[in-house]
Amino acid sequence: MLISSRLKAIVMFVKSFGVLFYIKKNRVGADGECPIYLRITVDKVSKTISTYRSYDPNYWNQATGRVIVKRNHPEDKGRALNAYLDTLQAKVFEAKHDLIESRKPVTAEAIRNLLQGRTDKGERPHFLLEIFQYHNSQVKSLLGIEYSKGTLTKFTTVLNHTRAFLKWKYNTDDMDIRKLDYEFITELEFWYKSVQHIEHNTTMKYIACVKKMVIRAMHNGWLLRDPFQGFNMALREKEREALTDDELQKMEEAVFPTDRLNHVRDIFLFSCYTGLCYADLQKLKRTEITTGIDGAKWIFTRRQKTESPSRVPLLPKALEILERYQHHPSCVTNVNALPVLSNQKMNAYLKEIGDCCGITKKLTFHIARHTFATTITLSNGVPIETVSKMLGHRNLKTTQHYAKILDRKVSQDMQALREKLSQRTANPVSKTKGQSGA
Repeated sequence: MLISSRLKAIVMFVKSFGVLFYIKKNRVGADGECPIYLRITVDKVSKTISTYRSYDPNYWNQATGRVIVKRNHPEDKGRALNAYLDTLQAKVFEAKHDLIESRKPVTAEAIRNLLQGRTDKGERPHFLLEIFQYHNSQVKSLLGIEYSKGTLTKFTTVLNHTRAFLKWKYNTDDMDIRKLDYEFITELEFWYKSVQHIEHNTTMKYIACVKKMVIRAMHNGWLLRDPFQGFNMALREKEREALTDDELQKMEEAVFPTDRLNHVRDIFLFSCYTGLCYADLQKLKRTEITTGIDGAKWIFTRRQKTESPSRVPLLPKALEILERYQHHPSCVTNVNALPVLSNQKMNAYLKEIGDCCGITKKLTFHIARHTFATTITLSNGVPIETVSKMLGHRNLKTTQHYAKILDRKVSQDMQALREKLSQRTANPVSKTKGQSGA
């Protein structure tokens, strides 16, 4: 009878197998005890491992490979040693099972290497945080070339979170990458949500950073199985807020007591009329504002987040704001298009601006970008493909998220349909061409 290839692969691992604990009586210590060793034999080839334990040879049973526990001997020590040897023997069989599962040859040397925390090539084990730190050091070296400061900050944050989780869950400073399993991932998710009180989508984004380390380990051959297999990392749909026309008008007409609030308001409005996020606003140079194909002023830049091109024709209100700050000291000195402050300061001032304008929505540059996509463009009939191009999205699906909240656009489209259907009812078409009454 033919045997399947998978069964053949498993059969090839089945060999003669033996595990023996023995005591070296020729090596007696000062306390009269002798060291205990473990011998693993596979297919008549043996490898020896020290158990780092010793015992009185007079109380050793060579046949069972265990300590003889007698009434007149300190029984606690002997029983504890026997329990340790039982555990060590179980690890031998576990190592054998892991080799079979990974479809690697079962050899005495391979089992010894696994027990000693080495790979089948005798290499040292690799640890999760160690891999994380090396990754982050590479990101730091490539700042401004391949990565942004925001990327480094994110991975540094996740590294610190993972270190805290290992201490909380396992009371350890690091973990062998091979010990990562499905339980580790689910417990990490639980820790983020219950202990750190982080919402679902941010939790999944943090866990995605850990997954990147796992993928790296798998590509390097340090990890054989993906602990993320079967783990659902889908993000939950969130309603994206945007300012309405009325709220935009309130902000535009507001008069603030200090110049700093006026500056921040203007920069926020510029984002609302161009769709640029904070990072792209901060790096925007006047040299990136040139004449476009239609003879008007355009922004020609690349998104810092994705390096994808973003080309935005400037609306009159955006041009007005640019001209207002043309001679601002920081713009003249640094050739920046606008005097953008730090993200922390901008967000703090935006909260103050929102309070002054009676806007209850949390004002951020995310909401400004959403406002451009919805209130300024999509709601006014600009095709979604055009909006996607201006936002610098690589995928149209990303832009489609903005379109889901356009209740007003849905209402306008349905009203147009009602009017079209009403006209058909009022002007019915003749049933047959040339038909006339009798």
